[in-house]
Amino acid sequence: MAIRVNDIETLHDFVVGVMARAGRQTTQVRAIVLAMLGGIIWRVDPGSIEIRFQDGGRANDLRWVSITGYEYSCTYNQHTDQMEIHDHNGRGSVLHTFSNDTLIAEVERIFATL
Repeated sequence: MAIRVNDIETLHDFVVGVMARAGRQTTQVRAIVLAMLGGIIWRVDPGSIEIRFQDGGRANDLRWVSITGYEYSCTYNQHTDQMEIHDHNGRGSVLHTFSNDTLIAEVERIFATL
């Protein structure tokens, strides 16, 4: 199931879910999620953000089309406690991984290329 994100409230719900799940782990992604969200907002083609849900109704895949016309997916990997950006969708190859150890300048550099 997927829903389009047309307002900040829906995007907020996705981030709150990731932050809650990450809170159960070692919290290595809670801060970087905020920087990544800014990068997504900066590079997204307006109206293209979509949230995918897995069984149980939990949001686990944030997809968007970049202003370059390419589709990406952002997921939280519970096993590595990292955020991942995938090629096209959550099953696509992992292009970048992020944790709280990722420098903000690196986040900017990566998103500038998306």
